[in-house]
Amino acid sequence: MKTTSRAVLSALFTSAALASFSTSALADQALAQAKNCMACHQVAVKVVGPSYKDVAKKYANDKNALAMLTTKIMKGGSGVWGQIPMPANPQVSEAEAKKLAAWVLSQK
Repeated sequence: MKTTSRAVLSALFTSAALASFSTSALADQALAQAKNCMACHQVAVKVVGPSYKDVAKKYANDKNALAMLTTKIMKGGSGVWGQIPMPANPQVSEAEAKKLAAWVLSQK
């Protein structure tokens, strides 16, 4: 009986962890949609700007990527992905920009 109880508890903890992860991933995509990021970017396909997967791949080994992307989300930038500039996003707080940057970098 103890083995069954442990198995049930283990399954519950695993389910809760997976639900938390899935909710977090969806929440970050929901934030990207709410802040209008998805108008120019998609997860796997280039639209106006690069796909999030391409961004994650480009900065996979860059230890400064999170800070750089956080700033770029808020202040905009140009020249890295072509001639079309990324506009500043004053509606995005620093905390939101950091959350979005972390989510983008996780898109592998």
